[in-house]
Amino acid sequence: MKKYYLGILIMSASTIQSQKFPDLRAPIAEKQEHIREIHGDKVNDPYYWMIDYFKKGKDSTKVVDYLKAENTYWEGMMKDTEPFRENLFQEMKARIKEKDESVPVFENGYYYYTRTEAGKQYFKYCRKKGSLTAPEEILLDIDKLAEGHAYYAASGFSISPDNTKLVYGVDDVSRRQYTLFLKDLNTGKTTDLGIKNTEGSAEWGNDNKTIFYTEKNPVTLLSEKIKRHTLGTDPAKDVTVYEEKDHSNYISVYKSKNHKFLLIYSGATTSSETRYLDADQPNGIFKVFQPRMKNVLYTITPLEDKFLIRTNKDALNFKIAETPLDKTGVENWKDFIPHRSDVLMQSVSAFKNYLVFSERQNGLTQLVIYDRKTGKKEALIFDEPAYTISPLENPEYNTDQFRFGYTSMITPVSQFEQDLKTGKRILLKQQEVLGGYAKDSYTTERLFATAKDGTKIPISIVYKKGFRKDGNSPLLLYAYGSYGSSMDAAFSSTRLSLLNRGFAFAIAHIRGGQEMGRQWYEDGKMMKKKNTFTDFIDAGEYLVKEKYTSPKHLYAQGGSAGGLLMGAVVNMNPNLWNGVISQVPFVDVVNTMLDESIPLTTNEYDEWGNPNNKEAYFYMKSYSPYENIEKKNYPNILVTTGLHDSQVQYFEPAKWVSKLRDMKTDKNVLLLKTDMDYGHGGASGRFDYLKDISLVYAFMFKLEGINK
Repeated sequence: MKKYYLGILIMSASTIQSQKFPDLRAPIAEKQEHIREIHGDKVNDPYYWMIDYFKKGKDSTKVVDYLKAENTYWEGMMKDTEPFRENLFQEMKARIKEKDESVPVFENGYYYYTRTEAGKQYFKYCRKKGSLTAPEEILLDIDKLAEGHAYYAASGFSISPDNTKLVYGVDDVSRRQYTLFLKDLNTGKTTDLGIKNTEGSAEWGNDNKTIFYTEKNPVTLLSEKIKRHTLGTDPAKDVTVYEEKDHSNYISVYKSKNHKFLLIYSGATTSSETRYLDADQPNGIFKVFQPRMKNVLYTITPLEDKFLIRTNKDALNFKIAETPLDKTGVENWKDFIPHRSDVLMQSVSAFKNYLVFSERQNGLTQLVIYDRKTGKKEALIFDEPAYTISPLENPEYNTDQFRFGYTSMITPVSQFEQDLKTGKRILLKQQEVLGGYAKDSYTTERLFATAKDGTKIPISIVYKKGFRKDGNSPLLLYAYGSYGSSMDAAFSSTRLSLLNRGFAFAIAHIRGGQEMGRQWYEDGKMMKKKNTFTDFIDAGEYLVKEKYTSPKHLYAQGGSAGGLLMGAVVNMNPNLWNGVISQVPFVDVVNTMLDESIPLTTNEYDEWGNPNNKEAYFYMKSYSPYENIEKKNYPNILVTTGLHDSQVQYFEPAKWVSKLRDMKTDKNVLLLKTDMDYGHGGASGRFDYLKDISLVYAFMFKLEGINK
């Protein structure tokens, strides 16, 4: 599918470079014939062999050698930016308060928090008993545990009901396959439980000796089983309490906020099912709350006298229903908060005396307080044009104190506590930007672009005052647009390095997310996926039309499914962008979705479709970036990936770059950077990721002729 920008500002892609790159020879990948034949369609995939490192095939070494050659190439092409990148790294790092502490959270008699130390990459997980003036107890020193590891992620900290034990997960490869550890908080002894390949967390039964965890398939990485482990026993004898047979579902286990129930959730994109068990009887049998129903999603919140159910049954934007504790079937569900066509019900936070609903209306998030005694509802009001507000961790049930977070493009992340009874609100903490930050020096706007079908696409934008809307200013446009994930307006201290050098930054809230309600998601998935791509292009064209920028100064960025977006838009409208940053991109849609051995593939059928279906196959093929590369000019492109990526395997971007090199007719820059030690999320340390941002910024700055 071709689509070209027709405005008067268009320029040839080969004439818009502002700063020269070295004349180095790019790696040329070998071609090997590999025929894919399905639905009467025969396609040669000459770079299919790059899957061999993942498949442990004969060309594994050749794959690694190619990725290393690409790394050598990008390093050479960006060699002159090394001092600038180091300056950017130090500049962004200097804004971060190195010695810091999270707001303590009270749960079951203890205040829990994390704190960081100057010069350290990780953190310490701590608690104090009963009072913030009590002695500190360091539960885990992640800085020490991470020593000697190129990558180290600890997660899922779970304290036993009697406060004496801690279970947590560790991934030191970056494949999101966690091993569980137990720490005795009385003796300080840590034990490897021998439980591997988990999601990284566990949930306690109320007996203080039973834990439940999610086990993954070692090949597909799908969460397949919920297992029960009794401390002190052989993990090989752990009992499977639930096994998911539908490979399109994710599963998890957690405890209700009132600690009365253990809950197993199984859900795909379009349907879900929940099981529940009395947490006082961890050896009991989980009961099905309501058997899964076609195209119906639901989650439950137990209260003292009933269950609340958030569901989209007969409610596109979701509603809240209620049902008795002993009658959980759908025939007993009654509306508690009815469906509203203009409001998306996102979640409910339960307290003894109040409920707090997280909702979304007109593209903005909001919190609504509900008094359980009187039924009175009150929304929290904020006056910025684009912002994000959401509940924070609120583990205590018997309290009237509610914590929430607030941020905007110009307001640093702020944590508030509101007394639900009196309405009194206090600021607990606001992200501190070292070196000084003047909010009044920046402007944020909320704009609306008109899509080709007449749909209004929201855009959140921020820039430093003095930014000129004359078509000559650089602008970075970001989006995601998949899985119903909303990319809301939020503050970033690293972004200041961009804004302070004359860039504007914008988020296009395109279809495929859920910013404008559930229909917004439905209109950007499956057989309507192309709306996601055309929305982004329309947003870019609008910003050019309104003279925020021009094609020679417009940049685009997206990662993972947002990387798919980048691949699609450079095929559909390559002349609209001067540079594109595609991070861990999902660009080989057809081949990946045809291979069920690739991690997480079957979970994705409800998002993209199953290409074994002829109609889905040809629709995917019509937009898949790898399939649609043509002999034409492309913009400057920077691509990043990780050798151990568990979400989007390294070979997708590698194949895409190889084919682009072979087909493109311009002399623009195409760079592939592979982190040989990391996966989908990049580096695990709290500063190392800044090096990746420095590279992205330096790439755009070089194209703009900015070198300091």
